[in-house]
Amino acid sequence: MKTKFLGLAVTALTLVACNNQPQQAEQKADAPVTEQKSELKIAYVEIDSLMSQYKFCKDFTLTLTKKGENIRNTLNKKGQDLQIAINNFQEKIQQNAYTREQAEQVQASLQKRQADLQALQERLSGEFDAEQAKYNLALRDSLQNFLKDYNRTKKYDLIISKAGDNILYGNPRMNITQDVVNGLNKRYKPADKEKK
Repeated sequence: MKTKFLGLAVTALTLVACNNQPQQAEQKADAPVTEQKSELKIAYVEIDSLMSQYKFCKDFTLTLTKKGENIRNTLNKKGQDLQIAINNFQEKIQQNAYTREQAEQVQASLQKRQADLQALQERLSGEFDAEQAKYNLALRDSLQNFLKDYNRTKKYDLIISKAGDNILYGNPRMNITQDVVNGLNKRYKPADKEKK
């Protein structure tokens, strides 16, 4: 009986000790959190809205679209002309309209035209990519400079971008997109106005 009582006493003391330890540990863990508790101020900008409403984006998108269409039209025209020349060459070969030397010269000329067209396509594509990279850099610089000035008064700890569904939920009061678009548009001076 003494052993049972002693066993129960040890068990009771262990339970009391265990119950006290987590509370002390919790209190120690809670103390720094409450002392360091500060509200993190976060905002987000919807990139889709920014791209569709910021005048710089609209202007540059229009410029890039026109440039892309011009490139496509130029390459299509040259490609069609080359295809017509190839078809004519094949017809004349079937009609035995060329001597062997003439056929080799025309074929070499067509191959050169094809290589030139491919080189032109690569050059124009490279120029277009460079123009797009220049635009992306200008957009990033414009946005970062604006947000730096904007945040002097707003004092956000973090401003993030929302593109598509990368933020599953955002409180609408944290959405500063319209402020950013309005501010960027106010600062934006199109190239045409600068030239005048």
